[in-house]
Amino acid sequence: MQYQDKKVTVIGLGKTGLSCVDFLRAKHADVRVIDTRNAPAGAEQLDKAIPLHTGSLNQQWLLESDLIVISPGLAVKTPEIQTALQAGVEVVGDIELFCREADKPIVAITGSNGKSTVTTLVAEMAKAAGLSVGMGGNIGIPALSLLNQSHDIYILELSSFQLETTYSLKTVAATVLNVTEDHMNRYVDLQDYRHAKLKIYDNCQTAVVNGEDPLTLPTTQHPEKRVSFAEHHADYWLKNENQKTYLMARGEVILACDEMKLTGRHNYMNALAAIALAQAAGINLLGIQTALREFGGLEHRFQVAHMAHGVRWINDSKATNVGSTVAALTGLQVAGKLYLLLGGDGKGADFSELATLINQPHIFCYCFGQDGKQLAALSSQSQLFDTMEQAIAAIRPQLQAGDVVLLSPACASLDQFPCFEARGDEFTRLARLS
Repeated sequence: MQYQDKKVTVIGLGKTGLSCVDFLRAKHADVRVIDTRNAPAGAEQLDKAIPLHTGSLNQQWLLESDLIVISPGLAVKTPEIQTALQAGVEVVGDIELFCREADKPIVAITGSNGKSTVTTLVAEMAKAAGLSVGMGGNIGIPALSLLNQSHDIYILELSSFQLETTYSLKTVAATVLNVTEDHMNRYVDLQDYRHAKLKIYDNCQTAVVNGEDPLTLPTTQHPEKRVSFAEHHADYWLKNENQKTYLMARGEVILACDEMKLTGRHNYMNALAAIALAQAAGINLLGIQTALREFGGLEHRFQVAHMAHGVRWINDSKATNVGSTVAALTGLQVAGKLYLLLGGDGKGADFSELATLINQPHIFCYCFGQDGKQLAALSSQSQLFDTMEQAIAAIRPQLQAGDVVLLSPACASLDQFPCFEARGDEFTRLARLS
């Protein structure tokens, strides 16, 4: 009865907005929809009986509402939303609606980098253990669409934007994998962004923290239990013995790293975090080990897109911030030259952390897009182009066996592409022309 006959305004369409509309209509709410875009995605799927306002925020509708369900893409700090809040209107996101309804254990994952990999890996562990898994949130399926499907457990990837408007989240296990600069065009500073992430620990039974990143530690929240992951000196750690590396849970060997399809130090850290979350959620060891052996990683995340004439083309289009590109470059083995594609919308980030990594004799930067000029200024071995296609055309004639072409742009894609997936697909298409 919580929503029956209440005036609810949903802001933002797309898959998530439509899932909110469906949920609220099933609860007999009086629903209206606002989208600031003139031609929003999903408008054609909206029932014509539901009022739709496009192109701006309708302040009158907002003030008439009993509840506003806001898209994570719109900041709560937006003046029209602040006016509604000051008038006493409740503002939540779709994750809050989900948390009020969910009656099965929830594992929640956030972080600047790696959250999609860890979310998917934990879900695969639960499936391999024989559980019915609802995975969604900021990845794949909107959270509300997971309800009423008889799942045994929910595995949610959550963004800082989603956490800002979530108050009823209760988890068996939750993690902030790492905190590096991202979305600085939306937050006051890094601490503002961090505190949005740390909300994931509220009402958390086991907090899984990164022992190498103090910014992931809970502050005022006091979870019942805290466990850590790190290369050394942590509950979940890496053991090197007889020229092999093992994933460890305290004193217990979980798996040798060479048995996994995932490679690289950043993926070993992701695996340790996933093991910690899975064990906190009661997922059995066989399920954990099976998933670790079989999971091959996500598309557009440090994925070999093409190999020809001894040249590797690596698609890391999901590297939409500096920290993710740093992770890609750290430990990357290149026999010849590395041609690094950088550029897009940097979201107000400070790119200077990249300078030390890319100023090496074998690394050549090919920069493009909205913030390409800033990135090109970091290295004397940089060239600037309007588009990624132009950059790749300039790289192609120089390639020799042993070289690597890496798309790890340190930026969002929306200045030139509809999404990072489209950018990665275009990179792959161009790579295969070689």
